[in-house]
Amino acid sequence: MAGGIGARFWPMSRSNTPKQFIDILGDGSTLIQKTFSRFSKICPKENIYIVTSEQYKDIVKKQLPDVTDEQLVLEPARRNTAPCIHYANFKIRQKNPNAIVVVAPSDHLIVKEDVFLEVVEKGLKAVSENDCLLTIGIKPSHPNTGYGYIQFNDEKSMPDNHSIYDVKVFTEKPELEMAKQFVESGDFLWNAGIFMWSLKSIFAAFEKYLPDVNDLFKKGESIYNTPAEQDFVKDVYQVCRNISIDYGVMEKANNVKVYAANFGWSDLGTWGSLFNLREKDDDNNAIVGKKVKTYNSHNCIVNMPKNKVVVIQGLDDYIVVENDDVLLICKKEDEQQIRQYVTDVQVEFGNKYV
Repeated sequence: MAGGIGARFWPMSRSNTPKQFIDILGDGSTLIQKTFSRFSKICPKENIYIVTSEQYKDIVKKQLPDVTDEQLVLEPARRNTAPCIHYANFKIRQKNPNAIVVVAPSDHLIVKEDVFLEVVEKGLKAVSENDCLLTIGIKPSHPNTGYGYIQFNDEKSMPDNHSIYDVKVFTEKPELEMAKQFVESGDFLWNAGIFMWSLKSIFAAFEKYLPDVNDLFKKGESIYNTPAEQDFVKDVYQVCRNISIDYGVMEKANNVKVYAANFGWSDLGTWGSLFNLREKDDDNNAIVGKKVKTYNSHNCIVNMPKNKVVVIQGLDDYIVVENDDVLLICKKEDEQQIRQYVTDVQVEFGNKYV
């Protein structure tokens, strides 16, 4: 999935170039390139589908030259994750009705790639042998208010894989005190938003829990992977509701399992998450920019154009980021407000800056 705009990573992530298309780590490859390369190790490249907005077609083709037009699932509008997943389901089923599917965001960081791929392969085996909807949960290292949580039943695991448990409940992003309780309890995991299932299982779930979404896409069964597909999908998206796969299916289904894993995961959803991953200087500042000087400043994340001279004095725990014609200076503790800042900028100054 590569259709989001990454508003909390503004101003580096902008509507014309969201974070999945940016070399955020500064190592020469974008997040979507890393994701494609990762899955290419366990899946034929021609079987990797990219779900994204129509407006990003060209940048996807540029960054992933091995991807053909047939592998692009182009959304004419944003309708959250359930519609885009089911759109891809129908395209895949038209070619292989017995397919086993992994759904993954394109903009996450995986540090221990070999461990991740092992988890995926074991997860695919589980969903191929069992009628279940499997999601990956990450063992939390600290109370994080930016992630959703999954409570699992540690007394009910799969007989042949004791890392896969029944799910008790999905919980939205909690307040800090609640997040602390979740971590201390030992039976909560971070929701990584990575799913595995057979087409048979996910179609049964949509038919039961999201019949309206299923019926809309079902009308085009004979049209997918033909020249008429895009016109049909435009009509569908005009009337399809906006709903997430978590809320629409995963929180309602009774055959949901979670794979408890730990492979160095981050959704890179905020500047704070990037700060935790970057190398720091002697004052614990994470700095990108060749001509940045800091004085009496600590625990900041700074991201500046490589040729801009920047002097920062007396800042502690701040985000300082410049990209093109936008400069953001924000306390790290207030980074969840960045979405609102983006909205305010858009209303007052126009779409050019978002």
